[in-house]
Amino acid sequence: MTDLTPLRHIPTANVFRKGDVFVLFGELFGRGYVNGLIDEARAAGMTIVGITVGRRDETGALRALDAAELAEAEEKLGGRIINVPLMAGFDMDAPDGEKNPTEMLSGITLKTWQEEKLDWAHIERCREAGVRRFTTSAATVMAEIDKLVPQGANVFFAHTMAGGIPKIKAFLAIANRIYKGRGERFMSSRALLDSDLGKLILMNFDEVSANTLKYLIDASATIRDRVTQAGGEVRYTAYGYHGTEILIGGDYHWQTYTNYTQGYAKMRLESVAEAAWKGGITATVFNCPEIRTNSSDIFVGVELSLFPLLVALKREGGGAWADEQWRICEELLGEGTSLQQLLDTIEGYNNDATSAEFRNFEAWPMDNTPALADVMIGTSEAITALHKDKKALVTDHLSSLVLEGAGPLMFHGASEKIAPVLWLSHDIIARQLNALHK
Repeated sequence: MTDLTPLRHIPTANVFRKGDVFVLFGELFGRGYVNGLIDEARAAGMTIVGITVGRRDETGALRALDAAELAEAEEKLGGRIINVPLMAGFDMDAPDGEKNPTEMLSGITLKTWQEEKLDWAHIERCREAGVRRFTTSAATVMAEIDKLVPQGANVFFAHTMAGGIPKIKAFLAIANRIYKGRGERFMSSRALLDSDLGKLILMNFDEVSANTLKYLIDASATIRDRVTQAGGEVRYTAYGYHGTEILIGGDYHWQTYTNYTQGYAKMRLESVAEAAWKGGITATVFNCPEIRTNSSDIFVGVELSLFPLLVALKREGGGAWADEQWRICEELLGEGTSLQQLLDTIEGYNNDATSAEFRNFEAWPMDNTPALADVMIGTSEAITALHKDKKALVTDHLSSLVLEGAGPLMFHGASEKIAPVLWLSHDIIARQLNALHK
């Protein structure tokens, strides 16, 4: 377990300039945390280089992007993409002629999944095949990127790989019960973790979300050595999640979404950065606040911790711009509902005895419970109902603000070389946003 190390100052250092190279290690699909980093890199005049996870053909085989896909991806990135598939994880890998883990689990159902047993020796061979495929491709990609790094340039590697849920039909129904269910539809997250299916998913999460940072650091050793020997700087960043400090009862307190199944992989990600740091390599995992994204929407209630950011904006020196954010958010609510009423509801939720039980940093990530599901999912549904339009939520606007604030904190924080793991809590996000909009 990493010690809680929140970033408490706005970093201003910048070792990156025109002609340096920014490498996105993870494909850009939509608006997310990494956009803020890319914006900072572009503002600094850096050359943007990316990779692709590739695509699956009709047989499930991994392939490179075709010409149209590559053109679209490069336009979205605003830079060149090395067109060698770097799909992380091993759920679709197997030794020649053998079934991959997804195929092995294709027949499970909502009734049978907890009894399903896996051949772990075979799973390990699949994992080894996936790692071998990924690391071989990563070496090829880095050899191409090496050609794009001019002598005397600095390099920023941004790791964004995350996820790892196998594409198994029954899992969506299972996930809906664990992350959205309450009452008779509630399902324990511990039941998943104790099953063979859950153990496989945890292994794949580790490969996708955590071990790929190690593979990146290893594969880029030649670039790193050449750059540093010439007096240049190399930085690695990664996106973590390990709860966030938000305002509760007038003070900042650490809290988290429960159950965050990927939390085990995020802790492994932290350990990869810590090991690299000890070896003289500047790799920092930035544990970012909860936001709403396409991938996070399955986690009903994860968005509840966003609302106190509005209070933090005023607490941390916000003026007219902070007032404007309140006005924008209030306009999204239905007639007869004030933003303060909504914030009072969130304050009540955070002070609820059941919610408070889960603010246990040392025990993270904790299992869900029926009582927590009732209060968390119930509060989430009640607050969503207060909006004029369920497709235009206060949390959408607040998520965009978090993304805006996190970008410069990560970019300049990496330059400053502060620590291997840092939390971006609501205090520093609010201070950064207020500083940007003065």
